[in-house]
Formats: sequence, structure tokens, C-alpha cells
Amino acid sequence: MNVDLDRELLEREMVSNPVMSLQYMLRQLSRTYQFLPELVVDGVYGERTLEAVMSFQREAGLPVTGTVDRATWEAIRNCWLAQRGRTGYSRAARIFPSEGVQVQEGQTREYLIVPQTMFNILAGKFEGITRCEADGCNGPVSADNIRWLQRAAGLPQTGCMDTATWDMLSHLYEIFVVQDTDCQPEFTGGWG
Repeated sequence: MNVDLDRELLEREMVSNPVMSLQYMLRQLSRTYQFLPELVVDGVYGERTLEAVMSFQREAGLPVTGTVDRATWEAIRNCWLAQRGRTGYSRAARIFPSEGVQVQEGQTREYLIVPQTMFNILAGKFEGITRCEADGCNGPVSADNIRWLQRAAGLPQTGCMDTATWDMLSHLYEIFVVQDTDCQPEFTGGWG
């Protein structure tokens, strides 16, 4: 995927839940910039988020308003993208096959189990995603989840899992699920 398209897709995801995206970017930036407080990514524009935004604005030479206008958003996003390019991340696993591979509605592929599991986790964060059995079969519920994501991403709504849809799903999962363990309360529940 080319860098411009990758950034465009990422921007669409971020706009769909701007406060969580803002908090996620500021949290990542706080690892490099000590003047930023470490935020919890909770989707609430509270006092700590306001403090982080104002600190960023002050250091970036922007008007210190605490309001995230276009200039502030773009400055934070650009700073985060630059840091993201310099920061080492965990080794990426190749989950979905190469460009051109598609899993049509009704088809079964083992590698579809991971995207289905990711949708199941995201179902707790987004209306419109329905939990389904992660069995590798692109059945009606799985295909509806894929169409939901395609619609949200501005992709053709085929219900078919393809590389562009996989890329959007993995970005969405990274932004809204993958966070450091110290960013979330410890899981104390059980399974089932």
C-alpha cells in the first residue's frame, strides 16, 4: 500500500472516533516528549486530555486554547506519524495473504479466523459490528461486518475480505484495541 493511501485510510479511521484517536496519538508522543502527560485512552476529553493538548500547543508554537482545531489536529497527527516512522514496533505478522486475494461471501479460509476475532473484539467498541463465530467461514454475519467496515472506510461494499479491507481492519484494531497494558485496567473477569 502506498504511503499517501495509508495516511488517507488512517485519517478516516481517526475521524470516526476523534477523542480516542487524539488520546492515542498524544499517549504515543508522551514517550518521546516529556512535557506531555501520559494519557489513558478512554474517549473522554477530560482534564488530562485538555492539559496534554495545551502542552502540545505551547511547545508547537500554536495558540494555546485547549481546542483541537485543524491546525492542532494536523500538528499532532504529523508529529505522531513522524514518530511512528522512527519508532520500532513489534514484528508484524503476515495474517492476510497478498494483494489480489479475496474471501467471497460463503467461502471458508482458515486465515479469516483472525479478522473475525478482531471484528468480535471491535464489536464492543462500535455499533454496527455484530459478534459472530470465528470459524473461517465468510457467512452472512461475517460479510455484514466486512460491509460495515467497507462503508465506514469508503471502500466498495462487497462483503468480500480483501487486502484493502484487511488493511483498514488492522489499522482500526491497532488504534482502538492495541494499547499498552498500563493504559487499561487489568482484566479481572473470567472466560465464558
